[in-house]
Formats: sequence, structure tokens, C-alpha cells
Amino acid sequence: MQPSFVELASWLLALAGTYLALGIAFALPFAFFGAGKIDPAAKKGSWGFRLLIIPGVAAFWPLLALRWMKGCGHPPEERNRHRQAARSKRESA
Repeated sequence: MQPSFVELASWLLALAGTYLALGIAFALPFAFFGAGKIDPAAKKGSWGFRLLIIPGVAAFWPLLALRWMKGCGHPPEERNRHRQAARSKRESA
């Protein structure tokens, strides 16, 4: 027997609610303690800054949890064609 659309929708909402609850549970300690550990600029952030990042942290909590666990002390360097061209130009000069 196939599940109905209502059952599927309620399952998806429960999954989204669980993700959001885990995100909020992670976001509060991360905003006040972890953000400064993975980004040196965030160490000097005000209380207002920390409150503003909570929604984004709650949305991207798996990625930020990995970075916090790895103990990265700086943001990753962006890798795109422009940066590669600038780097090769700088190295050849």
C-alpha cells in the first residue's frame, strides 16, 4: 500500500522540524563560543553580531559543525578561476 500525500507531507515536516531543532540547539553555543574559534574576525564580534548569525548557523549547522570539530582557525580560501589566474600571474612575476 502506498503512503498518502498527507503521510508524506507530515513525514517531511517532521524531518524539517528535527533539522531545525538540531540547528537551533547547535546555533546558540556556536554563536557565542565556536564562531571565534573558526574565524578570527568573529572573536571581536559584538553580542548583536552573535545574535544576527544564529539563523544562518541554524540553517548551515552541519557544515559549521564539521569546521568547528576540525578546529580550523581561519576561513577556507576561495578557489575559482579568477584566484587561480591571479596566483599564477603573481608566481610568474
